[in-house]
Amino acid sequence: MAMNGKKGTCATPVPKGYTQTPNELEERGYWGTKAEFILTVMGAIIGPGNVWRFPYLCYRNGGGVFFIPYLLFMVTCGIPLFFLETALGQYTNQGGITCWRKICPLFQGMGYASHLIITFSATSYIVIMAWAFFYLFSSFSADLPWATCGHYWNTDSCLDVSQPNVSLGVSSRLNTTLPVVEFWQHRVLKISGSIEEVGSLRWELALCLILTWVICYFCVWKGIKSTGKAAYFTATFPYAMLLVLLIRGVTLPGAMDGIIYYLYPDISRLSDPQVWMDAGTQIFFSYAIGLGFLTSLGSYNKYNNDCYRDCFYLCLLNSATSIVSGFAIFSVLGFMTYEQGVDISEVAESGPGLAFIVYPRAVAMMPMPQVWSVCFFIMIILLGLDSQFVGLECLMTSLVDLFPTYLRKGFRRELLLLVICSTSCLLGLSLVTEGGMYLLQLLDHHVCSGTTLLLLSLSQSVSIGWVYGSDRFYNNIADMIGYRPFPLMKYCWTYITPFICFGTFIFSIVKYSPLKFSNTYVYPLWANILGWFIATVSLSLIPLFVLYKLKHGEGTLQQRLLLLCQPVDDLPMQNKHPSALGTNGTTSLTELKPLSHSGEVTQ
Repeated sequence: MAMNGKKGTCATPVPKGYTQTPNELEERGYWGTKAEFILTVMGAIIGPGNVWRFPYLCYRNGGGVFFIPYLLFMVTCGIPLFFLETALGQYTNQGGITCWRKICPLFQGMGYASHLIITFSATSYIVIMAWAFFYLFSSFSADLPWATCGHYWNTDSCLDVSQPNVSLGVSSRLNTTLPVVEFWQHRVLKISGSIEEVGSLRWELALCLILTWVICYFCVWKGIKSTGKAAYFTATFPYAMLLVLLIRGVTLPGAMDGIIYYLYPDISRLSDPQVWMDAGTQIFFSYAIGLGFLTSLGSYNKYNNDCYRDCFYLCLLNSATSIVSGFAIFSVLGFMTYEQGVDISEVAESGPGLAFIVYPRAVAMMPMPQVWSVCFFIMIILLGLDSQFVGLECLMTSLVDLFPTYLRKGFRRELLLLVICSTSCLLGLSLVTEGGMYLLQLLDHHVCSGTTLLLLSLSQSVSIGWVYGSDRFYNNIADMIGYRPFPLMKYCWTYITPFICFGTFIFSIVKYSPLKFSNTYVYPLWANILGWFIATVSLSLIPLFVLYKLKHGEGTLQQRLLLLCQPVDDLPMQNKHPSALGTNGTTSLTELKPLSHSGEVTQ
């Protein structure tokens, strides 16, 4: 694709039916290279959850047996929805909101709902990087501060198991806490007793939070020109760190025992519905499905980019990263059990507990612990950083596509981004108070949970598979990439994916239990109501927008509904093959020939 050297944008040929003017195309821009798109999507979908969530789920749900439901969900939900969102952005050349206005106006509320969730998650997710920065800065000391007792934040019950005269019996560990736990609770979080006790602002975490927002702003402020360049480092360097930690982990004594715990198959676990639920939610989480990330990033591809092949390899890379991370993590946990003589169940945790308690405890037992600590927390920061600024880029893409004539002038885009980052940072300060951890878990559990992602994914599948027409979209994709993808894709969009999403959603409702913090503190009723209210606000935009469009349309109710289910006329192929359209709005099943470079059908 040719680059305009003056503006740094692409002058790429588009098929007949694209009505944008050359100036608009130059202003919006395309990826500078194919590598920028691949690396940016890598950054969006590969985050801390691949490191701290998947290995624990695999260990807890039957070891190697967990791969069976995981791979099943990947084939029937993960890859089809990943491909759907990316192809939708590439086909419409629009972000996560305006793409639905073009393809299926009735469901435009999905775009607003997903971007409201992005806003909530961007405000809360970034706190993890603030914690990681705090640990990173604390690693530059003669002795790691979480390795021993005797600091001002330690209590009388602190037990330093590294001392040779300390007994490791069960009775000696009752009513005691480890120094790494006290560092996390009393030094980093200084956590209060409940969500009602907000407490004071943790100014050190606040500074780390501001630093993270500043970095994110400058990664996104010039749009894809800066986002794509930043991804060269933020998406690749974590793999270098992961490789270093993997090599170090598997060479430690006891590493093989940890890997066996990680992969040891337990066939009986397949009869537990919770195992299947965990596999499904992990796919939705790690593939960033339902949030509009992939649609916005795909919209910067040129029309004839082979997004089918890209999506397939990116999904495989994501899952492979999760599996390899399990070897890196559990080899270290095996070393810890070897050194201390405890069972793996006592040290295997998920989420922040793994990143900020278990792994720091393990590196403190290694030679040159500061080096391994720095490597680990740099990896966590970069894994979270690119996911964060990709979310911001997608939000800005959708806003600019909504108001192109206003936001594509001067520095208005940069100023709007500054306002969004500043506002989010101010709101995020409530999460770095002494009671902020309770609020953070509340938001994560309700607003950014699997339930909201499942409903968004279900709505996407229904809108494309049944309203727009899976056959029509399938032919649109063939027109873009030059060949027909594997037919399983359209059957998943139409039947399999909606059924699995709906079934998983029902199961999550049946198995619902009140939110707890550290399995001990039960959130009060008002907190759960607040969490569900915030989640409902975002999801309610879908039916509310349907009602709004139906109310303000023209004609009878049936005429309004039919009109809102029709795509706009300026999409590619809308006028290209008019005879292929059936009465139900879907294309007839005609065999498409491969496309030549000029976009014409070869004979």
